Amino acid sequence: MGLSAKKQMQWWGGTALVVAVFFWLLGRALTPYIAGAAIAYFLDPLADRLENLGFSRLWATVVICAISSMVALLIILLVLPLLIDQLAGLAKAAPELVAQFQSWLQERFPQILVPDSMLRRGLATLQSILKDQSLVFVNGAVSSSLALVDFLVLLVVTPVVSFYFLLDWDRLTAKIDSWLPREHIETIRTLARDIDRVLAGFVRGQITVGIILGSFYAISLVLIGLHFGAVIGLVAGLISFIPFVGSITGGGLSIGVAIFQFWEDPIWIGVVAAVFAFGQFVEGNILSPKLVGGSVGLHPVWLMFSLSAFGALLGFVGLLIAVPVSASIGVIGRFLIDQYTDGPLYKGPPGAEED
Repeated sequence: MGLSAKKQMQWWGGTALVVAVFFWLLGRALTPYIAGAAIAYFLDPLADRLENLGFSRLWATVVICAISSMVALLIILLVLPLLIDQLAGLAKAAPELVAQFQSWLQERFPQILVPDSMLRRGLATLQSILKDQSLVFVNGAVSSSLALVDFLVLLVVTPVVSFYFLLDWDRLTAKIDSWLPREHIETIRTLARDIDRVLAGFVRGQITVGIILGSFYAISLVLIGLHFGAVIGLVAGLISFIPFVGSITGGGLSIGVAIFQFWEDPIWIGVVAAVFAFGQFVEGNILSPKLVGGSVGLHPVWLMFSLSAFGALLGFVGLLIAVPVSASIGVIGRFLIDQYTDGPLYKGPPGAEED
């Protein structure tokens, strides 16, 4: 005699809790597998298009992985050393930049930097903090062998995992679909499609926008000759999923560095500002409408909270799962609210007068 639905729910609920605890204990060991699954999800539409053109799933996967590997190799060989060098240089130069800013203020606005002024004390404190933290950052980045091992494992294992996930993605989703309870299958499928729509809008859309913007900012600032332009530009692009934060952060840092670097030739300060103004125009009028579309249902505040919460709980793994989990919670939450507003708890018993 089979178990009742209630008993099965209890068993499956307990199993899900055990699996969640197990995954939490595994921590960093899951990183390459989660990253591989995310890459496969990101590339699955491209594999489907190649299949429609006559490729087998195997050859579509091989072609995509080969091209992705070549792009990744070029980034590692050409871009990564530049970013590491600029990031380390920025960390070391930060205290000096603050000192230069203080000297610049002292020279042009001496009245606001009297000996015991709050601004002078604040700048001195900031310079000391940046000096201490930059040394910690540089030493930690150079000497952390464990982080290097984790990075190498991620670099080797993730492509293999993503290859197999991408190859079997359709079979995997079909298998999961076959396990769904038949009574509620349409509701679950509808929720899954809504979650996929949100993720497609954000992950495939917004991350693509971030990569395009980051590349544009970095290349433009490097061509201008701005110090640390590659790092500032990429960071500005990659955090552009938070409205205005990417452009304000990148623009503020770039213009601040440009003021010191190009003070005697202010036209280049205007050129740096124009780069970010143009980037914002292209993002708002071309990239986001075409690649992201309308609202994807992920409010920026909810997204920032999810990244902070999951990052604090699970570290880098938490950052990887924050977006899909927050998207799923948002879709399920809206579904439950719709059920509530359509039910008697909200409307009252049948025949009851509306307020």
